[in-house]
This record gives sequence, structure tokens and C-alpha cells, in this order.
Amino acid sequence: MSVLKFGGYQGDNSVHTRGGRVLAKAVAEETGGALTLDFDESIVARGHKAADLLTMTEGGELDGCYFSSSYLSKRVPELGLFDQHFVVPDRRRAYALLDGALGDRLREEVAKATGYEVLGYWDNGLRHITSAVPIRSIDDCKGLKLRTLANEDHQRVFRALGFEPQAIDVRDLPDAVRTRRVDAQENPLTNTLNFGIHDTHRHILLTRHLLGVALVLFNAQRLAGLEPAERAGLQRAVDRATKAQRRFAEEDDDICSAKLRAEGVELTDISESERAAFREATRAEVDVTRASFSTELRDLFDNELSAA
Repeated sequence: MSVLKFGGYQGDNSVHTRGGRVLAKAVAEETGGALTLDFDESIVARGHKAADLLTMTEGGELDGCYFSSSYLSKRVPELGLFDQHFVVPDRRRAYALLDGALGDRLREEVAKATGYEVLGYWDNGLRHITSAVPIRSIDDCKGLKLRTLANEDHQRVFRALGFEPQAIDVRDLPDAVRTRRVDAQENPLTNTLNFGIHDTHRHILLTRHLLGVALVLFNAQRLAGLEPAERAGLQRAVDRATKAQRRFAEEDDDICSAKLRAEGVELTDISESERAAFREATRAEVDVTRASFSTELRDLFDNELSAA
């Protein structure tokens, strides 16, 4: 029996943590006990930064992890396809892209550029903007310090809206919000609730500007050492966990929305006209991101999106 060490960074109620638990159970079942998964649910609780998962997995301290695709887009520019704000309209179409030819292509690009293999794509949540003061329009964004992911494409887009982007590790995000080091931040509702962001940020603008993608990453050398039957069983286990995790994510949006409203947080739906204004204001920066991809890759994305 071989043990795979798998790391996460979120708390007990997280859809990722719950997905990881499904994965651990499925690994044992799909491999007939030849493999087991030791899931360290939150390395942050042990003093690490969340982003340490990437170096720990690529370096072999861990065998696998989940993590936002945006953090790898500098090394694998093709992952930036999912950093096109206000482009992918809904979950259904995003899943179709990830589970089709585009997802296969991205796996190849990650394998070529890094020491990882991508075994699955998890739902990292529809992202919205939270703030200490109400945001109703683009004018309200001007001069606000906004916490973003450590991704240059994201920062350019939010700068175009008038924000002052600040890259802060998720470990330090709750304190940055609580101490007013930032005026706003963008995250899925599940993170806003579970990290306690809503205690300070009492306003949420439901922009749905991105559907985040969390890659299920494994150390490539570790996978190469598995028996073919073990490798196939691990992939089946990840596929099972992916279906469950995506279901958790969709259900959690409704649950979190109800809980936030019950606690007096103002959730504001963005009108179609205002959404169009946000999309137009950021279009030039999204086009900069698109220009970094080959024509063939852009066409693959656009054609798959149209067919979804």
C-alpha cells in the first residue's frame, strides 16, 4: 500500500475541503486499497501560506494539492484563458470547456512547463466584489484598495475599473479586511462567509466577473512511479471527487447567499446595463490578455465556448 500526501488550505466547511475528503475515500475504493490519500486539510493552520502548496507539491514534500489556476498563469500563460473577466457567462459553459478539448490542451501545457500533472478541474467559485461601502457603479470603484489574487492580468483589469489592486495571500486576507488595509476584495460567496469577510464588508456586488478554476495537481514524478492500474484508479477517484466538488460549489452559493442575507449583509445584483459597462471598461485589458495566446488557442477557446 502506498500513501499519497495531498494538501489544502481551507477550513472545515469549504467546498474544496469537502471535495478533498471525497477524493480520499474514492482513492482507496478505486484502487482497491493499493493507494490511500493522506489529506492535510489546511496547511495554513500549520503556519504556511496557502501558496506554499505549489512549491511543496512540485518539490515532492506533498504529492498533490488543489490550487487556483491563476497562480500558475505566469509559468503557463495558456491558463490565462480563464482570467478573461466578464467573458465566460455561466458554470455550465465553463465546465464544458474544461471537460473538452480545451481542458486536454491545458493539461498538456501544464505538463510541459512545470513539474505537475493536472488530473482535474475544480470549481473555485463565481467571484464577486465585497466592500465596506456600497459599490453601485464603476464610479464607486475609483480609489478603493482592492485585494486581488497575485496575478498581473487580474490587477490590470481592476485597475481599469479605478481600483488600486493589492495582492495579498489568502492567509492574510481576513486580517487585511478587518484592519481596513483594503477597502474591498473579490472572492466567491463561500470564501466571503467562511473567512469572516462579511463581518467588516457588509456590501456585496454580485458581479460574477470570473468563474475561478482550481487545478487538482499532482507531482509528475510521483505519478510516473505508480503502477498503471494505480494511476488509472487515481484518475477515476479524481473524476468522482470533481463531480462532487462542483455540486458542493453550486449548492454552496445558495446556502451562503441565504446565510449572508440573514446576517444583514447587502447583496446587490448587477443590472445587465451596468454589467455591460463593466465589461466595456475592462475590454482593452482583457484583449491584452487574449493577445498573449496563439490564434489557434484563441479560436479553440472561442469555438468551444460557442458550442457549449
